[in-house]
Amino acid sequence: QVQLVQSGGGLVQAGGSLRLSCAASGRTFSAYAMGWFRQAPGKEREFVTAIRWSGGNTYYANSVKGRFTISRDNAKNTVYLQMNSLKPEDTAVYYCAAKTHLTGSNSYGGEYDYWGQGTQVTVSS
Repeated sequence: QVQLVQSGGGLVQAGGSLRLSCAASGRTFSAYAMGWFRQAPGKEREFVTAIRWSGGNTYYANSVKGRFTISRDNAKNTVYLQMNSLKPEDTAVYYCAAKTHLTGSNSYGGEYDYWGQGTQVTVSS
């Protein structure tokens, strides 16, 4: 069983920054990609960004491109989401997820096998 434990998040003013972390643990963790998704109240879950565990290729939603950065620390089995220039519309619960197979889109939540517990990010105007 793989567990993803998230940390970070909180309340920040518009234009500010936050960093989220997602640490993976469990039996011989091995992922093809790690992703971040978010869900705002009354809205569907949406893709934010993903990173291939091997090679480090990154993918971003247009809404966060240039503001958010995903990175990983293979030795720590941890993925990070650095969020800069935050906007009120970034307010949501953010989830990290692990995709353990090669096939399927890295931006589709249904392709991910394990999920973190979620963390609230609130951006005030």
